[in-house]
Amino acid sequence: MDSVIHTMTDALSGWGLWVALVGACLGTYFCRAIGVLLSQSINQDSEIFRWLAAVTYAMVAALTIRLIVMPLGLMATVPLWIRVLICALSIGVMVSKPTRRLVPALLTGTLLMVSYGVIR
Repeated sequence: MDSVIHTMTDALSGWGLWVALVGACLGTYFCRAIGVLLSQSINQDSEIFRWLAAVTYAMVAALTIRLIVMPLGLMATVPLWIRVLICALSIGVMVSKPTRRLVPALLTGTLLMVSYGVIR
């Protein structure tokens, strides 16, 4: 076990960290460059892109529900009914005027959750 920790410490110190950072940057920007080059020839209204959009929205919805129903860490100490109530209030703020209410809705949820933590 001690050798594993020593190996990890060695990898994260010195050049290992810089090599990992440069590799991650190169991989990210390479994929972005390919996306820019191919963006002119891609039809965004095609079936594959509509399917990808549907899958993306479904994944975001599933992760949001999972965060509300089965949270980890500090949020798990908040009762479910409070999490659902705060979520409903935030959605209500956002639906009240959808074009300009995303930030106020996020702020509402954040402030209510922080207020619960302070009061408790």
